[in-house]
Amino acid sequence: MGYVAVKGGREAIDKASDFFRYNQTRGESEPLDVEQIQNQLYFLVDRIMSEGSLYAPKLAALALKQSAGDSLEASFMLRAYRTTLPRLGYSLPVDTSQMRIIRRISAAFKDIPGGQILGPTPDYTLRLLNFDLISEGTNAHREYIASLFQGITQIDTLPETFPKVIDILRRENLLVERNVNESESSKIFDITRESLSFPASRSASLQTMSMGETGGLLTLAYSNMRGYGMVHPTVGELRVGYLDVYVKNPYTGLAERTGEIKVTEAEVISKAENRQGDSPVFTLGYGICFGHNETKAIAMAVLDRAMQAEEPQSPSEDQEFVLQHIDGIESMGFCNHYKLPHYVTFQSELDRLRKAQEKA
Repeated sequence: MGYVAVKGGREAIDKASDFFRYNQTRGESEPLDVEQIQNQLYFLVDRIMSEGSLYAPKLAALALKQSAGDSLEASFMLRAYRTTLPRLGYSLPVDTSQMRIIRRISAAFKDIPGGQILGPTPDYTLRLLNFDLISEGTNAHREYIASLFQGITQIDTLPETFPKVIDILRRENLLVERNVNESESSKIFDITRESLSFPASRSASLQTMSMGETGGLLTLAYSNMRGYGMVHPTVGELRVGYLDVYVKNPYTGLAERTGEIKVTEAEVISKAENRQGDSPVFTLGYGICFGHNETKAIAMAVLDRAMQAEEPQSPSEDQEFVLQHIDGIESMGFCNHYKLPHYVTFQSELDRLRKAQEKA
């Protein structure tokens, strides 16, 4: 593909950038505070962190402000910033059963050990506009918070950990056994350091999906659930909470806690299969991502299960198709590069068409 340099456009480019900045600052409203974005638009901030593959809520909020609300552009900025950071080491694997839960539900069982924890979610309310938010002020915030805790003298704390729901099925040998090759158990693929090749290991596949674009994952997972695939999922357990992050102390060799991250984890149960003459068992799909993003985690789990198909029959079951088309930043870049000058290539096509018409 040929390109041609554009000369004499530097001033116009600078003015276009100034015009974009002007559009962000026009009007009489106060400039958005980064802390406001981080606290009040946390679903969007979490999505940007996941797709930008960097857990940094304040920087994700800054990127969202700078990009005027373009989530793909904000994720691009965050990932670009990540590439400038030094790689100091790797965190240690953690057991997600030790997650500090803020939300935990199961669609497979009504009564689960520890109970259903609905947590913070709009899932059970009508999708109706709340016009009171148009004129909402600081006093309204304070009054609402005061009304929530009015009359409450004691708050029961949640247990530190909850058992895994799918362990119920495992104990009865109703769920497929963990399928981890020896090579994968000893070496986790790092997609930020190694080029993705196919067939990809499960760790590479899960990493790629964890930083994939939510809409792209959802589109492919939805196609599978609608019949262009074989997965009809049941959410065995969906968790939202905080996981401790541990790194190995280079001097003592001991694991040291360095902080915590908010994650969403989904384990979906799919139809029973009879593999290699064994007793039929349920199969499992897994998804986990930064922040509170249940749609992404579930879609990721559905695709994880779909790509386990021995003979892919649909695009959502084809590992190469899925993993090559879910990165929102890469696909956005490829789409938007067509806005750049393609004068040489188009003139060549134009000449060929004119000559073809003359001959015709």
